[in-house]
Amino acid sequence: MSETPAESPANPDFDAMTRDIAEVPAVEVIVTVAVNLMSAAAVKLGLTEEGDEHKDLDEARKLVHALAGLLDATATEISSFHAAPLRDGLKSLQLAFREASLVPDEPGQGPGEKYTGAIYG
Repeated sequence: MSETPAESPANPDFDAMTRDIAEVPAVEVIVTVAVNLMSAAAVKLGLTEEGDEHKDLDEARKLVHALAGLLDATATEISSFHAAPLRDGLKSLQLAFREASLVPDEPGQGPGEKYTGAIYG
């Protein structure tokens, strides 16, 4: 018995995916994206068990900057219950980036600092 094209792994069932995402509140989608950005940034900063194996500060900069932009853009859309831990995580990533950089950015010029203000550490 063969699979139909709509059900094969190469062709996911987008109608089912659309129905599933339609049931998810926007705040949950925003938080999930933020957590994914945080996790990816942590890997690129070498903060995981593998350490420096995946460290790439150029990639980390992009991810931290995107996270800061997302949190800035959604500040009025998500409650402080959700926003506070995300902001704390962002600040931790920004500090880790500053510590990992051989030539630190000037205050206010680090990743995401145009949204958060200068990070000192």
